[in-house]
Amino acid sequence: MRRRTSLLAASLPMLAAATPIAALAQDAAGTSAGATSHAGMDHSTMDHSSMDHSGMSHSMPDPQGRTSAGSSEHGHDAHAGHVMPSSPVSDKPGDAPAPPVPTDHSADAFFAPDRMEASRGVMLEEMRFSTFALQVDRLEYRAGKGRGGFGWDWQAWYSGDIDRVVLESEGEGTFGQAAERIELNAFWRHGLDPWFNLQMGVRHDFRPDPQRTYALLGIEGLAPYWFELEGQLLVSDRGDVHARGKAAYQQRITQSVVLEPELEVDMAMQDVPELQVGAGFERLELGGRLRYERNRSLAPYVGVHWERKLGKTARLARSSGENASGISAVFGMRAMF
Repeated sequence: MRRRTSLLAASLPMLAAATPIAALAQDAAGTSAGATSHAGMDHSTMDHSSMDHSGMSHSMPDPQGRTSAGSSEHGHDAHAGHVMPSSPVSDKPGDAPAPPVPTDHSADAFFAPDRMEASRGVMLEEMRFSTFALQVDRLEYRAGKGRGGFGWDWQAWYSGDIDRVVLESEGEGTFGQAAERIELNAFWRHGLDPWFNLQMGVRHDFRPDPQRTYALLGIEGLAPYWFELEGQLLVSDRGDVHARGKAAYQQRITQSVVLEPELEVDMAMQDVPELQVGAGFERLELGGRLRYERNRSLAPYVGVHWERKLGKTARLARSSGENASGISAVFGMRAMF
């Protein structure tokens, strides 16, 4: 009796484990049989119009076992507060206008605006840049064919950075002979914006003979990519009109070595026989100077200078026995005081 009882107790767990397997097998068999019998049914003879489909649920079951209400609730809660973009983000920069420049001052919120305006005026006047300076861009010896020559280009100014009075001179010549060109300019320079300045004044040519005095109107400044530009329109006391253009660029090779190519061109609007100048482009200068700028107050340089007379002016020079062009090596100093 005890032995039967122990065998029965030992077989109960095995029966419990086998029961789900048998049930699953029975369900699978029933499903297969139902599917077979349903496949064998002839649906063509059935009248579906009388069947009420309104109560039937056509929703697909959730594979995760969630109800449709739960899914709907999850969809709204999980994405609440999220704004989906209506279009892809563009990499192009915007073209919105810049905001207006602020004109209010914080101090005006605590003190009388009229008193603060006067205070700002006093501060600007005290901080205004006003001084005298002398800058010698070129003071050089030119070694070419025949006798050596010389050249200079300097300017001095007084006053501030917006308005200043400028005195400048440039010229050239050959040792042992009278200078070929001596020019002296005096003009008022006014800042138009942070990059360009207006020039208004006079220029007097001591050489060549006969002397001429010109009314001067020009513009100078720093163009994009750091090109230094200058243009002048000149009307003489005899009525002849001339123009001059300059361009320069300073390429810093190292902290102390600077390469500066330059271009200068002169143009006459009419023939001036007494000055041996023909209408059109009259003169072109090209140069390149390499300077050692250890100290900005004094910088030695070496380079090359090429000059050529053009058009009718060149023909007039040849007819007078002069050379229309020349090239020379230059050695000089650049200084600022």
